[in-house]
Amino acid sequence: MGAGLLAQPAAALSGASAPAARTAAPGGQDAGPAPTAQTATADSAHVGKGRQKPSRIPPLAASKDVLRQDGGKQSAKKPADVAAACDASDFTGRTGNALVRQIKASTTDCVNTLFELTGSDARGAFREAQMTSVAYAVRDGSASYPGDSSTGMPQLVLYLRAGYYVQYYNPDAVGAYGDALRTAIRSGLDAFFASPRSRDVTDANGETLAEAVTLIDSAEENARYIHVLRRLLADYDASWNASWPMLNAVNNVYTVTFRGHQVPEFVTAVRADPGLVDSLYRFASDHLALLGTGQSYLTSNAGRELGRFLQHPALRAEVRPLASGLLDASSITGATAPLWVGVAEMTDYYDRSNCSYYGTCDLQAQLARAVLPVTHACGPAIIIRAQQMTSGELSASCAGLREQDAHFHEAVMDDGPVAGDRNDTIEVVVFDSSTDYQTYAGAMYGIDTNNGGMYLEGDPAAAGNQARFIAYEAEWLRPDFRIWNLNHEYTHYLDGRFDMYGDFAANVATPTIWWIEGFAEYLSYSYRGIVYDEAMAEAGKGTYALSTLFDTTYSHDTTRVYRWGYLAVRYMLERHPADMATVLGHYRSGDWNAARDHLTRTIGTRYDADWYAWLAGCAAGDCGAVTECAAPDTRVLDRDCRRGNRSGAAGADDYLYLYLPSGVPQLKITVSGGTGDADLYYSDSGWATRTSHTSSSTGAGNSHTLTVTDPPAGYHYVTLHGAESFSGVTVATRY
Repeated sequence: MGAGLLAQPAAALSGASAPAARTAAPGGQDAGPAPTAQTATADSAHVGKGRQKPSRIPPLAASKDVLRQDGGKQSAKKPADVAAACDASDFTGRTGNALVRQIKASTTDCVNTLFELTGSDARGAFREAQMTSVAYAVRDGSASYPGDSSTGMPQLVLYLRAGYYVQYYNPDAVGAYGDALRTAIRSGLDAFFASPRSRDVTDANGETLAEAVTLIDSAEENARYIHVLRRLLADYDASWNASWPMLNAVNNVYTVTFRGHQVPEFVTAVRADPGLVDSLYRFASDHLALLGTGQSYLTSNAGRELGRFLQHPALRAEVRPLASGLLDASSITGATAPLWVGVAEMTDYYDRSNCSYYGTCDLQAQLARAVLPVTHACGPAIIIRAQQMTSGELSASCAGLREQDAHFHEAVMDDGPVAGDRNDTIEVVVFDSSTDYQTYAGAMYGIDTNNGGMYLEGDPAAAGNQARFIAYEAEWLRPDFRIWNLNHEYTHYLDGRFDMYGDFAANVATPTIWWIEGFAEYLSYSYRGIVYDEAMAEAGKGTYALSTLFDTTYSHDTTRVYRWGYLAVRYMLERHPADMATVLGHYRSGDWNAARDHLTRTIGTRYDADWYAWLAGCAAGDCGAVTECAAPDTRVLDRDCRRGNRSGAAGADDYLYLYLPSGVPQLKITVSGGTGDADLYYSDSGWATRTSHTSSSTGAGNSHTLTVTDPPAGYHYVTLHGAESFSGVTVATRY
């Protein structure tokens, strides 16, 4: 995904997280094990913007919404993706044993969709009496729990999680939860964790166990089940590594401890008996060998959660020597760095006055010296700070950014920076891998790192403010070098400086995400000359009206934010540039309401019919973006343009040419239309002829295509040769 994040710097302690995202700082845990290897797919998820701490913890979202260790995101399945037989009325219309039977007969995918219920459906499914029935079903089923899903235990536990989640966000609709549910949920969890088969080290048991551990937190029973957390930490051994669900279960221990600090009973219990602190220390110190492996996050998270107890003065005497011991057992760089950085970040935030005791004074500067030794100026406006980049990689990255700058201004036709914007430089921070990004970026810049990179705009009007993109090398593309999401995030910088008045908070005061993320995707793909296949696939589905997409916010799923944002921006820029000029004019002056009025009232649904026709064309491979080339010399081709009405006699040649900048990954040449028979010849070294060419496409008729991969910078030559006389033929080039 070309997309990373556009965000303000995270608060040093943001309290509870947005649903389904780890709280960012200080040092939210690494996400657990990745069910699949990282792939070079599209966009990473957007996370919350430092919300105010709520009065109580929002329960975590649907179980399939797994933040992956590799920095990508496995998205929660949406209702359209699951069996059509799943319907809210199956649950809202049943009570007691009938409800329990329905839940057991449903799939976990089906139950996952219930996290989205609102209104009367939310009350029908999750009022206290319903939840109490299900909690007692967990109790009754635990005595004979077989260690797998055959009796419906995963669905029951997940249903309870969904109920707490929905009730938190819809308290008026669902109604209050009281002592009746608390008694029932305790009896259910007591019985499940007492079941001998709940300790099976298998995928089948891990599926339910992981959900049950998270349910501890959802029900705010963090204090009651400290003994379960300690047991899981003690029971883990190398045999668990073969089971992703079991690894997920032990990693969920850290969710319960992390969020437990907002539950007074939990803090009181640990103060009275700090055995959990000792368990975290023993896990980290006993499993140092996991660092540098696929299970590294288990050890580093144990260290983080140990250090987090430094926030409680009554526990500092217990925690300080243990934290110091873990720092001594690890190093600021190398395989053990995730543990060192995690513990150091906690000491820096919660016990900074004693930094000399830990050796963590001036932590951010320490990390910068150790981790980012490379500083390279791409000119007066762009500085690259890197963990490791060769001179060739630095030069190529700088050239690409400068060329993208020109492409941006051509696309938006701006008149210079918006008023008051002092972000005249950008710092591009490049870690050596996604693992290094996850290890260091949070501690150095106070950001969440379960994403594909983050642009921090800050306050562009403030003197001394530094705009910064924090990124990493896409190690899975080696030996090719690529800074992941570089073009997308650099677009955020340019867009913020030349199109969007004020800071990020002002920019999103009305729904502008369709433009902010959609344009970053559009410019990234169009500049690189890459077809956005995932967006084209979405176009074929026709999911959203254009008028609907103008209402997109970060609360919507990443497919809508990024892929549909791209489609909406591309349509508006290429089909209705005058409307976009009006909207951008309002964005540049900070008149957000006027821009919103133009989109929702002046345009409204007026373009929806044409939009759907355009989507169908995109899905078929033609978004209609190619326009007549503008150069007065009719032989000149250019980016995404055509020369129509070409003609020639049999045996004659019609010569055309274009100039390509460096860094173009693909040039596509197409011939279409007209009458007769014209063959296509191409050369990158001189006029193309039948006897001297690099490649060709011949045969009856005038439908020909050539795709040139990694063409060199410079002039390229295209020739139509008359196999027979031809007329009315169109030649188009895209790159």
